[in-house]
Amino acid sequence: MKVVRLHGVGDLRVHEELKPAIRPGEALIRVTAVGVCGSDLHWFSEAAIGDAEIEQPLVLGHEFAGVIEEISGDHRGLNPGQRVAVDPAIPCNDCEFCLEGNPNLCERLHFAGHGLDDGAMQEYLPWPMRCLYPLPESINDADGAMLEPLGVAIHSVDLGNIRSGMTVGVFGCGPIGLLVLQVARAAGATRLIATDKLPHRLDAAREMGATDVFQSTGGDENSEVLVAVNNRGVDVAFEAAGENDAVETAIETVKSGGTVVLIGIPSDDWTAFSSSTARRKGVTIKLCRRMKFTYPRAIKLVESGMVDVRSLATHNYSLDESMEAYLTAQRREGIKVVLELV
Repeated sequence: MKVVRLHGVGDLRVHEELKPAIRPGEALIRVTAVGVCGSDLHWFSEAAIGDAEIEQPLVLGHEFAGVIEEISGDHRGLNPGQRVAVDPAIPCNDCEFCLEGNPNLCERLHFAGHGLDDGAMQEYLPWPMRCLYPLPESINDADGAMLEPLGVAIHSVDLGNIRSGMTVGVFGCGPIGLLVLQVARAAGATRLIATDKLPHRLDAAREMGATDVFQSTGGDENSEVLVAVNNRGVDVAFEAAGENDAVETAIETVKSGGTVVLIGIPSDDWTAFSSSTARRKGVTIKLCRRMKFTYPRAIKLVESGMVDVRSLATHNYSLDESMEAYLTAQRREGIKVVLELV
């Protein structure tokens, strides 16, 4: 089968490898669609992400959907030929953090395309059946891959405790930021303010429900955001850019007593902000770590039409075109790059 492995910075290579065997409790997934995530770009650009470094040639890709080819053990209501979205996280379900209801913080977590765990940029991949979610006909394969970033957006909005009538700021309008906008709107936020450096992403933010958009210019936009909300500040600020300018904007524009949710991953593994401003305002700061228990909700949001994931997939490539796909994503062209294996 065809497999794409990352060997080092910017070094993606196509390999021919044996089709993997499956163990009891697993299904063999024929991968049909894989999204290129911002975290994948860290691996591609730096051969690392945060404090994790590449240890061996790694198959990237944790946003994916596919078709069940084969099942071993209890079918758990699943059948060969069934289309599924795949949760890339495999928690142990037994450690302290899993038992506390935080499987995203599992101390023995396996995650597709991270560390020693290969991801979905390959034609076939064995995966636990407990991590598979059947896709309705209205959700195509690329949509199914988008359920993973939507899950991150859902978890982020949960952390923000959005309530009806709130004013929300989303700082960074890549795929996650645009999904946060939509989920926050579905949760009842009525004023949605968005910033980004790229005009085409601000256009997308408007289409996704932003009521006010401002181009990021290194912090000059902060005063514009505050003027738009009568200097009160936003109730909840979501930083989805992975850059300190966006973090500072979130701290500067959130109201006193408000909440800032940090989603982005900084390339240098450091986040900084004005502590005096955050302290004076009594800001609550939360950090998003992937997601938890979100796939059923994500499927319902897409199926109902409350969240549009399809419009975000602006570039499509084959597995053989993986290098071009990653370079396109690295240049921040369009919104979302998806590899399709069908």
